[in-house]
Amino acid sequence: MSNFSQYSRRKFLLTASASAAAAVFLKGCVGNPPDTTGGTSEKVEAANLSADQQPETTKIKLGYIPIVESAPLIVAKEKGFFAKYGMTDVEISKQANWASARDNVVIGAEGGGIDGGQWQMPMPHLITEGIITNGRKVPMYVLAQLVTHGNGIAISKAHLGKDIGVDVSKAADYIKSLPKTQGRKFKAAYTFPNANQDFWIRYWLAAGGVDPDKDIDLLAVPPAETVQGMRNGTMDAFSTGDPWPYRIITEDIGYMAALTPQIWKYHPEEYLAIRADWVDKNPKATKAVLKAIMEAQQWIDQDQNRATVVKMVAGRSYFNIPEKILESPYKGFYKMGNGKPDIKSKDEGPLYWKDGKGNVSYPYKSHDLWFLTESIRWGFHKDAIPDIDTAKKIVDKVNREDLWIEAAKDAGFSDIPTSTSRGVETFFDGITYDPENPEAYLKSLKIKKV
Repeated sequence: MSNFSQYSRRKFLLTASASAAAAVFLKGCVGNPPDTTGGTSEKVEAANLSADQQPETTKIKLGYIPIVESAPLIVAKEKGFFAKYGMTDVEISKQANWASARDNVVIGAEGGGIDGGQWQMPMPHLITEGIITNGRKVPMYVLAQLVTHGNGIAISKAHLGKDIGVDVSKAADYIKSLPKTQGRKFKAAYTFPNANQDFWIRYWLAAGGVDPDKDIDLLAVPPAETVQGMRNGTMDAFSTGDPWPYRIITEDIGYMAALTPQIWKYHPEEYLAIRADWVDKNPKATKAVLKAIMEAQQWIDQDQNRATVVKMVAGRSYFNIPEKILESPYKGFYKMGNGKPDIKSKDEGPLYWKDGKGNVSYPYKSHDLWFLTESIRWGFHKDAIPDIDTAKKIVDKVNREDLWIEAAKDAGFSDIPTSTSRGVETFFDGITYDPENPEAYLKSLKIKKV
């Protein structure tokens, strides 16, 4: 039931803690317990809340990682959207890394940790089942998707000219030949095992005929360590998110093989999830938080607000990075490097409320199920998630789309989906995932461990 199939939990935590060193390079992340940060909120007019909409508490502590997925939390705080809906004491708490976020939500805010916040998927499901918490089950609820896109696959400049791109099949033989030519396997990394960035790089490699468990070394490594490895040629690839791609290109560390929208356009990315005990105790406060997040997502997606978003999240209280690092991705402008054409489309950058397939914020159960189906594909957590039926039961337990719908209706928002499924999804290699028949999806995949 351990999430750390390649390492012991202790070894991973020791490795993950090194990501605090990334402060020098990018993030300014320190501390566990979390570093509570904030700023001066820009006031918006308070909502006219009826008596039955008044939150049970005005306080919640939400964790975040300083990447673009966290923007709705920061904007909701800084623009005063939380306060607008009665949540006047929201703390936005910077986490040193994903392992710290996990440990802090287990502790809970009353113990000096957090109540919930931003998560890679399916971390909330795994925490609920005790799979990545040493058997301690901490039930959580998935409440909203925070963003789509904003991720990609970076390649070390040591592999310039080797045709490693979206279709990795063109370079599959080269990648597999490294043990003979360089005395080691191709080495690739992500920031946390068995979650979003791990899945993106696995899908990309496997679609091109490269088995991520046999043909290469794939492991969890803190971003700063990964980037240093790419600088000196010992790390070959990195599944990463904004704002890392900008620095990888501009600092001549490597190039981008693919952006995630090129792999799966409008894919599910990171989510808002909160401890179930907090939500059950504070259902009206939960909906207030959701309304604030939704309004922030709508505000971020307006073109005229993007420059303000950049200034807001890049500030010392949050990302603590130069604004220029975020300006390009928020315009959908990406330099790919290695002779690849630049991408200039807002539609391929981070989107928060609406995309080409509909609502971004809504937590489709069909997407939760995809993440757990991929877990089955790669043989993760075999004892805890042995089959699709078990996966569906976990999704039903964790996903609270009902609260999202209630909050959206209370706030008078439009674009409310009418189905728990977004329907059939199509990947860049032509593979389709039908949430009504995930077994067929698994059967169609050539490289798998099931």
